[in-house]
Amino acid sequence: MYARIRVRDTVRVPPTRLGEDIEEVIRDLLWEQFEGRLDREYGMLIGIENIEDIGEGRIIEGDGAVYFDVEFTAIVFKPLLQEVIEGEVVEVVEFGAFVSIGPLDALLHMSQITDDFMVYDEKNKKLIGRETKKSLGEGDLVRARIVALSLKEREPERSKIGLTMRQPWLGNLKWIEEEIKKLEKEGAA
Repeated sequence: MYARIRVRDTVRVPPTRLGEDIEEVIRDLLWEQFEGRLDREYGMLIGIENIEDIGEGRIIEGDGAVYFDVEFTAIVFKPLLQEVIEGEVVEVVEFGAFVSIGPLDALLHMSQITDDFMVYDEKNKKLIGRETKKSLGEGDLVRARIVALSLKEREPERSKIGLTMRQPWLGNLKWIEEEIKKLEKEGAA
């Protein structure tokens, strides 16, 4: 889920940047310090929106830099356990599919795609249902629920997010559209 949060932190402005417009310098330093950072409490910081307040600068003895207390708003992405999300399949492998959900990828294990047994088609890079013939491939848009979540602040690339589509109204968006059309036909008949 995306959210707008208010953050308060201290920014160190090095002596080489002190002659420049302080708000621009602080904005640059905030982007360098926070963009793409993963925090367990807030999630992944996507971008700095506004600098709300810049406090008085402080100089610490022995350091030529100036430290400013800064309050700013930021956009973050924080996946939540049991949250229903939509994403794009970015890679299909023999054990499942990786789904891009914002700035992070999640694993959709083949056992969590449908109730049907899924078979990996290596040539076409797809997972195909043995009985239903439903397929899942790169570029497909899916709706899934987050069932496992392990965010690693120090190594964001090692974070793990597990998904399931084994519930009504979850799955490949094409499958959901087909189900809606089928129900509409049955209702009209």
